[in-house]
Amino acid sequence: MTASTRSISILGSTGSIGTNTLDVLTHLGGRETFEVVALTGASNIALLAEQAIAHGARLAVTADESQYVALRDLLSGTGIEVAAGQSGLMEAANAGADMVMAAIVGTAGLAPTLAAARRGADIALANKECLVSAGDLFVAAVRQGGGRLLPVDSEHNAIFQVLEESQRHAVERVILTASGGPFRTFTREQMANVTVETARAHPNWSMGLKISIDSASMFNKALEMIEAKHLFGLAPEQVEVIVHPQSIIHSMVGYSDGSVLAQLGSPDMRHAIGYALEFPRRAKLPVERLDFARLARLDFEAPDEARFPALRLARLAMTRGGVQGAVLNGAKEVALDAFIAGDTGFLSMAQITEAVMEELAHLPPAASMDDVFAADLEARQRAKARLG
Repeated sequence: MTASTRSISILGSTGSIGTNTLDVLTHLGGRETFEVVALTGASNIALLAEQAIAHGARLAVTADESQYVALRDLLSGTGIEVAAGQSGLMEAANAGADMVMAAIVGTAGLAPTLAAARRGADIALANKECLVSAGDLFVAAVRQGGGRLLPVDSEHNAIFQVLEESQRHAVERVILTASGGPFRTFTREQMANVTVETARAHPNWSMGLKISIDSASMFNKALEMIEAKHLFGLAPEQVEVIVHPQSIIHSMVGYSDGSVLAQLGSPDMRHAIGYALEFPRRAKLPVERLDFARLARLDFEAPDEARFPALRLARLAMTRGGVQGAVLNGAKEVALDAFIAGDTGFLSMAQITEAVMEELAHLPPAASMDDVFAADLEARQRAKARLG
């Protein structure tokens, strides 16, 4: 490692964000630019081992303890350390990398990302639960640790790019764009009968199963609304959503003088990842350049909260504050798993989540992460009870 080389750990390297991050690192110069300290994955240990060897990682971690022996055998003789389970994830988070790409999906990514923030690492944040479930505590941990919080979600990364730091006082609103997903023009009656296969088919982005379904229901956008509130220190009424089917404008910031600044780009996560990795420098990235003559038009429409009630639930969670984000997310994850398993319908996911939010509206704000995990667990239990 040279004086100009930076070190990075990737929590969730085998997922979409993780694999794209490693692709970007290769284009940015590979080992001459970044030293890969730790990589973590779950059950895809063949890919995890391949990544660790190809990028010269010091540590490879599988979150699935039952896969430890198999991963160890795949990496035998390479000199790469192997660990597993929650303790392994914490080891990866604390391995000393300058930057941590937080790309573990779900609440499993909360504790290791928080640990990395507390020790002062720069956090390239792709995990939603850190801010949705524990926004106030997580932002405080980043501030106390002294590292930078660099958003990787395309919408928040877009806002990060066009929000002038010296003009934060003049920000009136942020406008998150949403493609509308595969059911943008469906009636509620049609949406009641959609399947997992049709819900996973995003029109613009290539994503994993759960996030694709979350996008189809707009729960993904609901979580992004809560994230934006915490990331940029906004009031709930300052966070807006507009449907933009082409996914070319990734988000916008409106200022007090009436100006609206937008960030545009092809729908490719490598742009946001590269911007976070290289901030404040802009690197040359292997993404498609926009051809405005070919695009010809950009369309916008207001989101229909009757068909996509997740947006309304996000506003409710932001207004209530406290642990309501954790409640929303915990209940939603159980409902999503049930939909994937065929145990509930597409529209029922929002109905179950709203019912649990109403049952737990009384919960006090979180004083510690234990309170966040307790709210998450209670929400999950109540959602499961509703599923029978």
